[in-house]
Amino acid sequence: MTHLQAFAAALLGSGATPPGGLRTWNGSDPAQRFRVYRNNVAVSLVDALADNFPVVQALVGDAVFRGMAHRFIVAHPPASPVLALYGIEFSDFIASFPPAAELSYLADVARLEWLYQNAAHGPDAPTLRAEHLAVALADPEHLNDLQLQLHPTAAPFHSPYAAISLWAAHQRDDSGEIATHIAAINLAQGESGVVVRQGLEVAVVPLPPCAVEFLTQLGAGVALGAAAHDAQATTPDFDLGQTLGLALRAGLFTDFKIATSPRDPHENPCTD
Repeated sequence: MTHLQAFAAALLGSGATPPGGLRTWNGSDPAQRFRVYRNNVAVSLVDALADNFPVVQALVGDAVFRGMAHRFIVAHPPASPVLALYGIEFSDFIASFPPAAELSYLADVARLEWLYQNAAHGPDAPTLRAEHLAVALADPEHLNDLQLQLHPTAAPFHSPYAAISLWAAHQRDDSGEIATHIAAINLAQGESGVVVRQGLEVAVVPLPPCAVEFLTQLGAGVALGAAAHDAQATTPDFDLGQTLGLALRAGLFTDFKIATSPRDPHENPCTD
């Protein structure tokens, strides 16, 4: 282990012993100075997690959150200096954290908040206009082969709990008021949606599970016809037109193209 690795391990570890070889410029006790520095680092990382996961913090309270966050930073120190993106493992950590076991929905709320934070710092991309897509949709010859490109910040979300409603219940409207009360939420009601950045704002768009799966297939490059066929096979009342309309209004698409089938290697290009 290098000196730098030993210093990092001691900085975020639970032990009281500082790494060896520390010196201070004024001859003061290096162990005491190190303890102050370690405490400042821990507070900064916990504060960063609180900024990235405000709904989780609101659900469990400040004291419980900070205790849980401190355990997390010891197990998962940041791998990047960009603390706005710190906490990718937080939802998995919560799911395996015994004191949080009674709050079965908490890990999914954390995962939703991470997707929100990740989208906020994702790349920009133009939004596909509905009238441009309408031209392609009006061509029956290429309709099935149409490939729609999802916004690079678009991320699907599924939960067996009302995680989206819990998140929404902690968001304030233009007047600064919270519109939904937690007591009115059926926590056992599963929810799905897509997280995407619309310009400078991040949106959490609630959608039926079949619509989210349909959009996920489109994002993986599956052509419109095949993705719609799979959606209708699993959910007979899947409404293609309604889903595309919702996706367009949410800014989920950036572009489209017509898929080309690979040429048969035995086909003679000079004959029909």
